[in-house]
Amino acid sequence: MVDKTGTLTEGRPAFSSIIATADLDENEVLRLAASLDQGSEHPLADAIVRAARERDLVLDKAENFESGSGIGVRGTVNQQSLALGNTALMKQLGVSLGDSNTEAERLRAQGASVMYLAVDGRLVGMLAVADPIKASTPEALQSLRDRKVRIIMATGDGVTTAKWVADQLNIDEIHGEVKPDEKLALVDKLQREGHVVAMVGDGINDAPALAKADVGIAMGTGTDVAMSSAQLTLVKGDLRGIATARKLSEATVRNMKQNLLFAFLYNSMGVPIAAGVLYPLTGWLLSPMIAAVAMSLSSASVISNALRLRGQTI
Repeated sequence: MVDKTGTLTEGRPAFSSIIATADLDENEVLRLAASLDQGSEHPLADAIVRAARERDLVLDKAENFESGSGIGVRGTVNQQSLALGNTALMKQLGVSLGDSNTEAERLRAQGASVMYLAVDGRLVGMLAVADPIKASTPEALQSLRDRKVRIIMATGDGVTTAKWVADQLNIDEIHGEVKPDEKLALVDKLQREGHVVAMVGDGINDAPALAKADVGIAMGTGTDVAMSSAQLTLVKGDLRGIATARKLSEATVRNMKQNLLFAFLYNSMGVPIAAGVLYPLTGWLLSPMIAAVAMSLSSASVISNALRLRGQTI
Protein backbone atom coordinates (compact mmCIF):
# COMPACT_ATOMS: atom_id res chain seq x y z
CA MET A 1 0.00 0.00 0.00
CA VAL A 2 1.51 3.32 -1.08
CA ASP A 3 0.85 6.97 -0.31
CA LYS A 4 0.95 9.41 -3.25
CA THR A 5 2.50 12.77 -2.34
CA GLY A 6 6.20 12.42 -1.59
CA THR A 7 6.07 8.66 -2.16
CA LEU A 8 5.01 8.09 -5.77
CA THR A 9 5.57 11.76 -6.58
CA GLU A 10 8.53 14.06 -5.99
CA GLY A 11 7.05 15.58 -2.85
CA ARG A 12 8.15 18.99 -4.10
CA PRO A 13 4.88 20.30 -5.55
CA ALA A 14 4.84 23.42 -7.70
CA PHE A 15 2.08 25.96 -7.35
CA SER A 16 -0.18 25.82 -10.40
CA SER A 17 -3.16 28.20 -10.29
CA ILE A 18 -5.70 30.10 -8.20
CA ILE A 19 -9.40 30.45 -8.81
CA ALA A 20 -11.19 33.11 -6.77
CA THR A 21 -14.87 32.29 -6.26
CA ALA A 22 -15.93 35.29 -4.16
CA ASP A 23 -15.19 39.02 -4.02
CA LEU A 24 -11.50 38.50 -3.19
CA ASP A 25 -8.84 38.73 -5.89
CA GLU A 26 -6.40 35.88 -6.60
CA ASN A 27 -3.51 37.44 -4.68
CA GLU A 28 -5.63 37.84 -1.55
CA VAL A 29 -6.79 34.21 -1.76
CA LEU A 30 -3.17 33.12 -2.06
CA ARG A 31 -2.05 35.43 0.76
CA LEU A 32 -4.68 34.12 3.19
CA ALA A 33 -3.97 30.47 2.28
CA ALA A 34 -0.21 30.99 2.68
CA SER A 35 -0.66 32.79 6.00
CA LEU A 36 -2.57 29.79 7.32
CA ASP A 37 -0.22 27.22 5.76
CA GLN A 38 2.88 28.64 7.47
CA GLY A 39 2.16 26.28 10.35
CA SER A 40 1.94 23.15 8.18
CA GLU A 41 4.78 20.76 7.27
CA HIS A 42 2.94 19.27 4.28
CA PRO A 43 4.69 19.61 0.88
CA LEU A 44 1.53 21.12 -0.64
CA ALA A 45 1.53 23.81 2.03
CA ASP A 46 5.17 24.58 1.33
CA ALA A 47 4.37 25.14 -2.35
CA ILE A 48 1.62 27.63 -1.49
CA VAL A 49 3.80 29.57 0.97
CA ARG A 50 6.66 29.63 -1.54
CA ALA A 51 4.36 30.97 -4.29
CA ALA A 52 3.10 33.76 -2.02
CA ARG A 53 6.61 34.84 -1.15
CA GLU A 54 7.62 34.83 -4.81
CA ARG A 55 4.83 37.36 -5.39
CA ASP A 56 6.11 39.43 -2.42
CA LEU A 57 2.82 39.04 -0.57
CA VAL A 58 2.90 39.99 3.12
CA LEU A 59 1.81 37.04 5.24
CA ASP A 60 0.00 37.38 8.57
CA LYS A 61 0.46 35.23 11.63
CA ALA A 62 -2.03 32.39 12.00
CA GLU A 63 -3.47 31.66 15.43
CA ASN A 64 -5.31 28.62 16.82
CA PHE A 65 -3.75 26.51 14.07
CA GLU A 66 -5.13 22.97 13.74
CA SER A 67 -4.16 20.22 11.34
CA GLY A 68 -7.18 18.26 10.16
CA SER A 69 -5.50 14.84 10.02
CA GLY A 70 -4.90 14.61 6.30
CA ILE A 71 -7.91 16.59 5.12
CA GLY A 72 -6.65 20.14 5.64
CA VAL A 73 -5.82 22.86 8.15
CA ARG A 74 -7.76 25.46 10.15
CA GLY A 75 -6.87 28.61 12.00
CA THR A 76 -7.51 32.29 12.58
CA VAL A 77 -5.89 35.07 10.53
CA ASN A 78 -6.74 38.70 11.34
CA GLN A 79 -9.74 37.51 13.38
CA GLN A 80 -11.06 35.63 10.36
CA SER A 81 -11.73 31.91 10.65
CA LEU A 82 -9.91 30.14 7.81
CA ALA A 83 -10.07 26.56 6.57
CA LEU A 84 -7.95 25.16 3.75
CA GLY A 85 -8.33 21.58 2.62
CA ASN A 86 -10.10 18.99 0.52
CA THR A 87 -13.77 18.21 -0.03
CA ALA A 88 -13.98 16.18 3.18
CA LEU A 89 -12.94 19.18 5.29
CA MET A 90 -15.43 21.46 3.56
CA LYS A 91 -18.24 18.95 4.15
CA GLN A 92 -17.17 18.60 7.77
CA LEU A 93 -17.46 22.38 8.22
CA GLY A 94 -20.69 22.66 6.24
CA VAL A 95 -19.13 24.88 3.55
CA SER A 96 -21.11 24.93 0.31
CA LEU A 97 -18.94 24.29 -2.77
CA GLY A 98 -21.59 25.38 -5.25
CA ASP A 99 -20.49 25.00 -8.87
CA SER A 100 -16.79 25.08 -7.99
CA ASN A 101 -16.55 21.29 -8.03
CA THR A 102 -16.74 21.25 -11.84
CA GLU A 103 -13.65 23.43 -12.18
CA ALA A 104 -11.90 21.49 -9.41
CA GLU A 105 -12.52 18.22 -11.23
CA ARG A 106 -11.05 19.69 -14.42
CA LEU A 107 -7.85 20.59 -12.55
CA ARG A 108 -7.70 17.19 -10.85
CA ALA A 109 -8.10 15.45 -14.19
CA GLN A 110 -4.82 17.11 -15.17
CA GLY A 111 -3.08 15.65 -12.12
CA ALA A 112 -3.29 18.69 -9.82
CA SER A 113 -4.18 18.60 -6.14
CA VAL A 114 -6.96 21.09 -5.39
CA MET A 115 -7.52 22.76 -2.03
CA TYR A 116 -10.53 24.84 -1.11
CA LEU A 117 -10.17 28.00 0.99
CA ALA A 118 -13.08 29.02 3.21
CA VAL A 119 -13.24 32.25 5.20
CA ASP A 120 -15.80 32.44 8.04
CA GLY A 121 -17.63 29.44 6.59
CA ARG A 122 -17.80 30.78 3.03
CA LEU A 123 -15.87 29.43 0.04
CA VAL A 124 -13.61 32.16 -1.39
CA GLY A 125 -11.30 30.27 -3.71
CA MET A 126 -9.45 27.18 -4.86
CA LEU A 127 -5.71 26.59 -5.14
CA ALA A 128 -4.18 23.98 -7.43
CA VAL A 129 -0.75 22.45 -6.86
CA ALA A 130 0.93 19.95 -9.19
CA ASP A 131 3.44 17.33 -8.05
CA PRO A 132 5.34 15.40 -10.76
CA ILE A 133 5.77 11.63 -10.54
CA LYS A 134 9.29 10.50 -9.61
CA ALA A 135 11.27 9.23 -12.58
CA SER A 136 12.14 6.06 -10.66
CA THR A 137 8.55 5.22 -9.64
CA PRO A 138 7.38 3.31 -12.79
CA GLU A 139 10.46 1.04 -12.70
CA ALA A 140 10.05 0.45 -8.96
CA LEU A 141 6.38 -0.51 -9.23
CA GLN A 142 7.03 -2.79 -12.21
CA SER A 143 9.76 -4.64 -10.29
CA LEU A 144 7.23 -5.28 -7.50
CA ARG A 145 4.60 -6.48 -9.96
CA ASP A 146 7.15 -8.87 -11.45
CA ARG A 147 7.40 -10.39 -7.97
CA LYS A 148 3.60 -10.77 -7.79
CA VAL A 149 3.17 -7.95 -5.27
CA ARG A 150 -0.30 -6.37 -5.25
CA ILE A 151 -0.15 -2.55 -5.22
CA ILE A 152 -2.79 -0.26 -3.70
CA MET A 153 -2.67 3.54 -3.58
CA ALA A 154 -4.21 5.31 -0.58
CA THR A 155 -4.01 9.10 -0.53
CA GLY A 156 -5.62 12.10 1.08
CA ASP A 157 -5.83 13.78 -2.33
CA GLY A 158 -9.03 13.81 -4.36
CA VAL A 159 -10.15 10.67 -6.17
CA THR A 160 -9.77 12.28 -9.60
CA THR A 161 -6.18 13.36 -8.89
CA ALA A 162 -5.39 9.94 -7.50
CA LYS A 163 -6.91 8.30 -10.58
CA TRP A 164 -4.76 10.45 -12.89
CA VAL A 165 -1.58 9.35 -11.08
CA ALA A 166 -2.80 5.74 -10.97
CA ASP A 167 -3.43 5.78 -14.74
CA GLN A 168 0.13 6.98 -15.36
CA LEU A 169 1.51 4.17 -13.18
CA ASN A 170 -0.95 1.38 -14.10
CA ILE A 171 -2.27 1.08 -10.54
CA ASP A 172 -5.70 -0.54 -10.53
CA GLU A 173 -6.67 -0.14 -6.87
CA ILE A 174 -6.96 3.40 -5.52
CA HIS A 175 -8.47 5.05 -2.45
CA GLY A 176 -8.77 8.84 -2.57
CA GLU A 177 -9.52 11.42 0.15
CA VAL A 178 -8.72 8.92 2.90
CA LYS A 179 -7.97 10.08 6.42
CA PRO A 180 -5.16 8.60 8.57
CA ASP A 181 -7.64 6.42 10.48
CA GLU A 182 -9.05 5.15 7.18
CA LYS A 183 -5.56 4.19 5.98
CA LEU A 184 -5.11 2.37 9.28
CA ALA A 185 -8.46 0.61 8.83
CA LEU A 186 -7.51 -0.42 5.29
CA VAL A 187 -4.26 -1.99 6.51
CA ASP A 188 -6.16 -3.80 9.26
CA LYS A 189 -8.77 -5.06 6.77
CA LEU A 190 -6.10 -6.45 4.44
CA GLN A 191 -4.35 -8.17 7.35
CA ARG A 192 -7.59 -9.76 8.53
CA GLU A 193 -8.06 -11.09 4.98
CA GLY A 194 -4.76 -12.93 5.44
CA HIS A 195 -2.45 -10.63 3.48
CA VAL A 196 1.03 -9.57 4.53
CA VAL A 197 0.93 -5.79 4.20
CA ALA A 198 3.77 -3.36 3.55
CA MET A 199 2.85 0.32 3.88
CA VAL A 200 4.96 3.00 2.19
CA GLY A 201 4.57 6.65 3.20
CA ASP A 202 6.37 9.83 4.10
CA GLY A 203 4.08 12.01 6.20
CA ILE A 204 2.62 12.39 9.67
CA ASN A 205 -0.71 11.21 8.26
CA ASP A 206 0.87 7.90 7.23
CA ALA A 207 2.36 7.15 10.67
CA PRO A 208 -0.55 5.07 12.10
CA ALA A 209 -0.69 2.85 8.99
CA LEU A 210 3.12 2.52 8.93
CA ALA A 211 3.10 1.32 12.54
CA LYS A 212 0.21 -1.11 11.95
CA ALA A 213 1.55 -2.70 8.74
CA ASP A 214 3.59 -5.91 8.83
CA VAL A 215 6.38 -3.86 7.26
CA GLY A 216 6.33 -0.07 7.53
CA ILE A 217 8.51 1.64 4.92
CA ALA A 218 9.22 5.36 5.29
CA MET A 219 10.77 7.68 2.74
CA GLY A 220 13.99 9.24 4.00
CA THR A 221 12.88 12.51 2.41
CA GLY A 222 9.74 12.57 4.60
CA THR A 223 8.91 13.48 8.20
CA ASP A 224 10.67 12.23 11.32
CA VAL A 225 7.37 10.87 12.65
CA ALA A 226 6.98 8.63 9.60
CA MET A 227 10.54 7.34 9.90
CA SER A 228 10.18 6.59 13.62
CA SER A 229 6.90 4.70 12.95
CA ALA A 230 8.39 2.48 10.23
CA GLN A 231 10.73 -0.50 10.43
CA LEU A 232 12.54 0.42 7.22
CA THR A 233 13.61 3.81 5.85
CA LEU A 234 14.56 4.40 2.22
CA VAL A 235 17.27 7.00 2.84
CA LYS A 236 17.19 8.50 -0.66
CA GLY A 237 13.41 8.29 -0.96
CA ASP A 238 13.74 6.03 -4.02
CA LEU A 239 11.02 3.36 -4.26
CA ARG A 240 13.42 1.07 -6.10
CA GLY A 241 14.93 0.50 -2.66
CA ILE A 242 11.89 -1.64 -1.80
CA ALA A 243 12.81 -4.19 -4.46
CA THR A 244 16.42 -4.12 -3.25
CA ALA A 245 15.32 -4.59 0.38
CA ARG A 246 13.03 -7.46 -0.60
CA LYS A 247 15.80 -9.11 -2.61
CA LEU A 248 18.23 -8.68 0.30
CA SER A 249 15.68 -10.09 2.76
CA GLU A 250 15.10 -13.18 0.63
CA ALA A 251 18.85 -13.69 0.27
CA THR A 252 19.31 -13.27 4.04
CA VAL A 253 16.72 -15.93 4.87
CA ARG A 254 18.25 -18.26 2.28
CA ASN A 255 21.70 -17.63 3.79
CA MET A 256 20.43 -18.39 7.29
CA LYS A 257 19.04 -21.73 6.13
CA GLN A 258 22.36 -22.58 4.47
CA ASN A 259 24.26 -21.74 7.66
CA LEU A 260 21.90 -23.85 9.74
CA LEU A 261 22.53 -26.74 7.33
CA PHE A 262 26.31 -26.30 7.68
CA ALA A 263 26.02 -26.31 11.47
CA PHE A 264 23.77 -29.37 11.44
CA LEU A 265 26.13 -31.37 9.18
CA TYR A 266 29.20 -30.37 11.21
CA ASN A 267 27.61 -31.27 14.55
CA SER A 268 25.99 -34.48 13.26
CA MET A 269 29.47 -35.74 12.25
CA GLY A 270 31.74 -34.11 14.82
CA VAL A 271 29.80 -34.62 18.05
CA PRO A 272 29.40 -38.44 17.73
CA ILE A 273 33.10 -38.85 16.90
CA ALA A 274 34.07 -36.64 19.84
CA ALA A 275 31.81 -38.75 22.05
CA GLY A 276 33.74 -41.90 21.01
CA VAL A 277 31.09 -43.64 18.93
CA LEU A 278 33.81 -45.00 16.58
CA TYR A 279 36.25 -46.00 19.34
CA PRO A 280 34.94 -49.57 19.89
CA LEU A 281 35.22 -50.30 16.17
CA THR A 282 38.30 -48.36 15.04
CA GLY A 283 39.93 -47.02 18.17
CA TRP A 284 39.50 -43.45 16.79
CA LEU A 285 39.10 -40.54 19.16
CA LEU A 286 38.92 -36.89 18.20
CA SER A 287 41.91 -34.93 19.43
CA PRO A 288 40.99 -31.69 21.24
CA MET A 289 43.39 -29.87 18.88
CA ILE A 290 41.61 -31.20 15.81
CA ALA A 291 38.23 -30.37 17.37
CA ALA A 292 39.35 -26.77 18.00
CA VAL A 293 40.53 -26.38 14.40
CA ALA A 294 37.31 -27.94 13.09
CA MET A 295 35.24 -25.58 15.22
CA SER A 296 37.17 -22.57 13.92
CA LEU A 297 36.76 -23.73 10.31
CA SER A 298 33.05 -24.21 10.91
CA SER A 299 32.68 -20.64 12.17
CA ALA A 300 34.78 -19.34 9.29
CA SER A 301 32.59 -21.10 6.74
CA VAL A 302 29.39 -19.67 8.25
CA ILE A 303 30.84 -16.13 8.34
CA SER A 304 32.20 -16.39 4.80
CA ASN A 305 28.83 -17.53 3.55
CA ALA A 306 27.11 -14.64 5.33
CA LEU A 307 29.55 -12.11 3.83
CA ARG A 308 28.28 -13.06 0.37
CA LEU A 309 25.21 -10.94 1.19
CA ARG A 310 27.22 -7.80 0.57
CA GLY A 311 26.90 -8.44 -3.14
CA GLN A 312 23.08 -8.50 -2.83
CA THR A 313 22.79 -4.81 -1.88
CA ILE A 314 23.64 -3.57 -5.40
